[in-house]
Amino acid sequence: MTLRPVLIVLSLAAVAALSIGLTAGWLQTPGGLMSGVPGIIARPEIALPTIIFAGVVDGINPCAFTLLLLFITALLATLGRAGPDAVSLARRRMLLNGGAFIFAIFLAYLLFGTGLMQVSTALAQNHLGARLGALLSILLGLWMLKDYFLPGFGPKLAAPRWVAGRVRGVDGAASVATMFGLGALISLCTVPCSGAVYIAIISLLALQESFALSYGYLLIYNVMFILPLVAILLASSSRPGLNRMARWNLHHRDGIKLGLGGGVVLLGLAILATA
Repeated sequence: MTLRPVLIVLSLAAVAALSIGLTAGWLQTPGGLMSGVPGIIARPEIALPTIIFAGVVDGINPCAFTLLLLFITALLATLGRAGPDAVSLARRRMLLNGGAFIFAIFLAYLLFGTGLMQVSTALAQNHLGARLGALLSILLGLWMLKDYFLPGFGPKLAAPRWVAGRVRGVDGAASVATMFGLGALISLCTVPCSGAVYIAIISLLALQESFALSYGYLLIYNVMFILPLVAILLASSSRPGLNRMARWNLHHRDGIKLGLGGGVVLLGLAILATA
């Protein structure tokens, strides 16, 4: 192993060790130091633009993006086998099935996020739930950074292989209920791959005083999360458009992973430093 990989591994390990120390309370955080100062409350705030931006960015996560492209490609293959009179019907079926698939992802992620936020809120002493969530998001973000800088070192953070196989097996005869169930199943199976940003945001929402406001932000985040997927579905009515999106995903997925990983690590550290 050359010097560069060693430095990268040591740097990622140092950030992981710092995060674990902050979570466990072995290291005194700035928030903890300031908690005894009158008039200062160690409670990080979150703004609506942050929720909107994080949701949209997370929506182009390589995991979710690639799975939807595979799904649409499989459906478009059925259009090529359809006669001229059946193309219009096949396209409507594609939009209906795609809508069910995306709605299932939205609902599954919303329910998962609501449950996780409830657990984080219940572990309110010392902000334990939020701190554990921030730690998990940091570790996933560091994993993304490892995949970018050292792609051949260790396992990659990716959806299980069988997930892509299930998506490729979709055809135009699949029912709406089947697509809904497939979307829900796949969304939960890809949480480790695509949930780093989500977990960090939930950790931050769990620290807010108003649960109603936190839940409203969680709902907005999930709407923003599926917007890129909806745009992909609507723009996929032509094979050239789909090919352009596939090429864009292929050429930018590493950069997206780098940006998401770095952003999640910084957000998680900010939560730990102020919680």
